[in-house]
Formats: sequence, C-alpha cells, structure tokens
Amino acid sequence: MPSGWSAVVNGGSGKCLDARAAGTVNGTAVQQYTCNNTTAQQWSFTPTSDGYVRIGNRNDSGQVIDVSDVSTADNAAVHLWTYGGGANQQWLPVDEGGGAYRFVNRNSGKCLDVPAASAADGVQLVQYACNGTAAQRFQVTPVSTAPGDVDLGPNVAVFDPSMPSSTIQGRLDSIFRQQETNQFGSQRQAILFKPGTYSNDVNVGFYTQVLGLGQSPDSVTINGAVHVEADWFPPQNATQNFWRGAENLSVNPVGGTDRWAVSQASGYRRMHVRGNLELSDGGWSSGGFMADSKIDGQVRSGTQQQWLTRNSQLGSWNGSNWNMVFVGSQGVPGNTFPNPPYTTVDRTPTVREKPFLYVDGAGAYKVFVPSLRANSTATTWANGNAAGTSLGMDRFHIVKPGATAAQLNAALAEGKNLLVTPGVYHLNETLRVTRPDTVVLGLGLATFVPDNGVTAMTVADVDGVKLAGVLFDAGTANSRTLVEVGPSGAAADHAANPTSLHDVYFRVGGAHAGKATTSLVVNSDDVIGDHMWIWRGDHGNGIGWNTNTADTGLVVNGDDVTMYGLFVEHYQKHQTIWNGNGGRTYFYQNEMPYDPPSQAAWMNGSTQGYAAYKVADSVTSHQAYGLGSYCFFNVNPGVIAEHAFEVPNRPNVRFQNMVTVSSAAPAPSAMSSTTAAAPPTRRPTWPIWSATRDRARALPLPSRGAVRGLRPG
Repeated sequence: MPSGWSAVVNGGSGKCLDARAAGTVNGTAVQQYTCNNTTAQQWSFTPTSDGYVRIGNRNDSGQVIDVSDVSTADNAAVHLWTYGGGANQQWLPVDEGGGAYRFVNRNSGKCLDVPAASAADGVQLVQYACNGTAAQRFQVTPVSTAPGDVDLGPNVAVFDPSMPSSTIQGRLDSIFRQQETNQFGSQRQAILFKPGTYSNDVNVGFYTQVLGLGQSPDSVTINGAVHVEADWFPPQNATQNFWRGAENLSVNPVGGTDRWAVSQASGYRRMHVRGNLELSDGGWSSGGFMADSKIDGQVRSGTQQQWLTRNSQLGSWNGSNWNMVFVGSQGVPGNTFPNPPYTTVDRTPTVREKPFLYVDGAGAYKVFVPSLRANSTATTWANGNAAGTSLGMDRFHIVKPGATAAQLNAALAEGKNLLVTPGVYHLNETLRVTRPDTVVLGLGLATFVPDNGVTAMTVADVDGVKLAGVLFDAGTANSRTLVEVGPSGAAADHAANPTSLHDVYFRVGGAHAGKATTSLVVNSDDVIGDHMWIWRGDHGNGIGWNTNTADTGLVVNGDDVTMYGLFVEHYQKHQTIWNGNGGRTYFYQNEMPYDPPSQAAWMNGSTQGYAAYKVADSVTSHQAYGLGSYCFFNVNPGVIAEHAFEVPNRPNVRFQNMVTVSSAAPAPSAMSSTTAAAPPTRRPTWPIWSATRDRARALPLPSRGAVRGLRPG
C-alpha cells in the first residue's frame, strides 16, 4: 500500500471515495463522488496488525472508515468514526494487481462495496459478501503533492489559507474534543498552519502542539484565539493543564485578550500576541514558560504560582505570587524580590532557541536551527529573520507511528536527523545519537517509552546535538537512566557549539507504573537545558511510593552547564544533584514527594528528608536565580523535610532569590491573601511562605522545621 495520501477510485463507477461534505465528525457518510482532488477524497493506510490497516481521511486522520454498529450483515453502512481499535475499523487490502485492491473488513469478513454497482454521486458505501465484481475493486493512487511536501503521518493536521474556515474549525474542534481531558491517553496531535491568515478558534488540549509554518511568527496570523482554558477541571483549575504547546504564530485575539492557562510542560515560544495575554483561568495554575515571544499588551499572571519569561518583549506585566523570573526580556518588572517576588536578569548569558519546522517560499518543508546567542535580550525575530541554518527534509528521517528503535538507529547511523511525528514509540533498544549537530525534533509531544529497562537515549560527547519537543515516559521495567547526555567521564569542551535540550519532558508514572532510578544524567560540558519538566507522577495511573519508584530527576556531572526553566518534582531522594563546576540555573521549580509513608522511609542518613537542589561539596562555583521548593505530605503529614537547598559554603557558590513553601503549620503567611480563596487542586493551598534574597540571608520557617531555605553543605 502507498505510504502517503492516496485517492481511492471505484473500479465500476470511476468515482472517488469521499467523506460527505468534507465532514470530520463521527457518522460522516463515506460515499462515492466525482473525483475533485480535495482532501475529503484523500486517504491514508496505517498498519494495525496481521496485514490489516485503518483507513483515515486527510481532513482528520483520526476518523477512519468504520462499519456502523459493528455489524456483520450485508449492506451495513460505512461511515467515518474515531479510531478505537475495533475490528470493524480495520480492513485487509487484497492486492488484485495494477494498484487495485479489494478491502475485507476484519470483523465481518465482507468487502467494501458500492451498492447495486451504482455510478451516481452521493451513494454511501456498504459492506457486502465478497463477489469479485468491479463494485468491490478500488484503484489506489498516490495524490500529487506540492513541491517539497512530505508525509507527516496520521496525527498531523496541515492547514492552508485556501481551505474553508469551517472545515478547519471542524477539524480543530474534533481534535480538542478528543484531547481536552485526555491527560494520560496515548493520542498525540500536531496542528500546522501554512503561511497566511486564518479566522479560527484554536483551543489547545493535552498532547497537542500548534505550530505556524512561517519563518517568522508574523507569517501566520490567527484572527481569533490560540488558547488554553481550564473548563474541564472545576473550578477553572489549571494545575493539571500539562503537555501542550504553541509556537511560531501571531494572534489577533477576539476582545483583545488571549489566554494560556497552563501548568508545566506547556511551552509558549515564538508567539506574537497583538493584545493582552492571561496566564490563568480563575482557579490555581502552576506554570510556566515563555520564550522568544512578543506580547504587545499586558501579560497578566493571575493565579500563576511561578513563571519564567526568557528573551521576550512585553508591553507590561501584572501579577505575582511566589516566584516570577525574567531573563533577557524587555518590558518586564525590575528585580524586587521578595515583595513582589520578581527576579530579573537583564541578559541571557548563552542560549540557542529551539529548532522549528517551516515551509519556504517554494512550498518545501525545512527545519530551521537557530544560532547560539551570547548576552542576548528580546526575541530573535522581531527585527528580521533569526540567524541560523535551514535543513531540508532530505537530511531527515521522518519517524511515524509503528517505527522501531532499530529503524531509528539505522537512520541515525546513516547520518540522518530525526523528525518524530506525533505518536507513542516503544523502544526495545537504546537510541544512540553519535553524530555532531544531530537534530532530534518531536512534533505533538512525540513520546518514547523504553521497554525492558533500557535507557531510552544516549548522546555522545560531541558538539551541537539538538534534542527538542519529546517526552520520555519511563516503562514498567526499571531503567537506570532515561536519557544520558555524554558518557561518564566526558570532558570535551563544547562552549562554541553546545548540545541543547528544548521542551524535553520526563515522566515516571501517570500513564502507567513507570520506574526509573534517574531520569536525566548530563555528563557533557556546556550543555544548555531550555525548559524541562522532570516529573515523578503524583496522580494518575501507577502511582505509589513503592510503585512508580524514582530516586532522582536530574544529575549534572558536566561543567559549565546552564539550565533555563528547570522543573523537577516528586522524586524520592534528591530532586536535583549538581556535581559539575560553573553551573547556572535560571528559574527552578520543585515539589518534594507527596507520598513518603513515614519519616523512616524518607531519611538521608541522619537528615530528615532530601534537599530539592543539592550542589556537591566539591563544587567551587555555581549560580542560581529564582528558585522555589514546596512540600506537601498528603500520605503522612507528620513527615518533615529538614531543608530544601543544600550547597557548599564557598564565595563563588551563589543562590539569589529563593522561596520555600510548606503546608506544615496553619499560621497565616505573607501569601495568605492570595491563597485563602484558592480552590482544591492537585497542589494544596500553601499556608507558609519564606523568601531569601541570597545565600547569606536564609529565613527560617516556624520551629517545626518543615522546610529551611538553605543549608550549607
């Protein structure tokens, strides 16, 4: 079967298989109609098992040809329905030669058929006992594509301005309905807009990434909204709005204000909002990350507990809660921590923006890799195109659902980059990235799950690897490490061309009972981390102290490693261990594990609990700006965390602006006015707040000692 999109033409009537009225909702009739080369007449064939395929329509590849009511009777109608793995949604293509096939339903054993061998437009197809007639024979012909067009798999929707707005909106709504509450599902989606102007409401659910395909965010304009709400989790609670993203778009928001009410793992990059931007929806929210963006109006943080804004340009900012950090940005507040808790660093010392997919002037898909910048401020694009390199699709292996680790490793060994389309990919062997400057770019929260305890990915100690837009989800057999950047003992200098990680997320538990001793180990020098959420699950499936076991989120052994937007939560020992010299962190958010069953189960030798951020005693230089660590022990409230930050007492080890928050005592605090009316959430209403401007001024919390701001090692 062809691997891309194809027209399916009946051998008797000469007419095309068609989704009636370009419909994308469940129950849309699959009919025959005069061939017109529209996307309603383009179909993909995705293998399921044993030679069977699901047949998806290009307007919504999640909608597949389905026999109504799981019927086995002759003349049962055929329509589109969201794929759920049913046998009535799977078809065996039987090759009849010359590109012609008959399609046999897995459930009934009957053939796809044009009833009464009709030649009329609008006749809905049925299943019927296989009889070898032309009414059951279909010619499958790959459709012509634009120059440079590529097959991005079944979970990518690509829109262009020539499409009716209603058709686009129907597809957007269909994706959102599937993903709005799909917190731990296996579905992944990417929504791509080619350059032009659209009038649409883009509501972004779980595991959905919305991307503009221009070289500048202003190449794609959405008149409407690109937004995240918290309607699904009353009362407007955004603390579980994870795993989504918006990139490389401009928005003219209806009413002048757009909303991005998210928590972790929801990157907002290369966005231009011609208006205001709200970061919450009334209930609590726990984000967040914005980079390389321009907001013409005001950003209103609302209930956000913390947020990092990097290399962006704002009209203004309003709001604060615990830890708001601004790095290399314009139009932002000054450094006023702790009242309000703003930490501002004027320039970003060294950073590379995330690679992104775009379409050039000839219609060819390419990936743009931005150049490294030093001591930068504001966006890469507001004054013209960014500096960097474009890579054609001939340099990439396009990874689609069903791909194996062996296939990916073979492509890497051939010198290919990887463009990983939306899906969940199980790995029975480690992915090995060995070539300098390799790009691994995921779309739609593409997810790697290591099986049998393997490490999901290793990166050699080479220059310039870019790993972006992927989620590593620990498998049910314990992995010692999920990702290792550089082998143990790596010592090469990469200052001129460092490896960088962008929107790279790690998860242990939640979708299933995952296990991983350490999620990420960085051995190479000079690595840049640019937005990572490293999370041992506190809710979902497979959650428990002895179930989703995970010692440590991040271990840094390399020197001169820089992290922007580092979120590490709920690990069972130290959340972060930093052994290398010259490290820098700009924004750190942590929650200690909720679930120690007893103090004895959570002891670091004679110390009660583990520090959230541990800098090794051997380290002589380290800088950290804008850090927050929170504790809430909901299994055993009697558990004590002795301290949150543990560092050597040396002059070149400097922590600036820290906050610790605990649920240990009922006394009101400096934050009581903002937390008193907080709704119930995944995160508690925190009654204690402590802030420190630097290492020398750590403020003790009440005598119970649930959290201390900083402990010298």
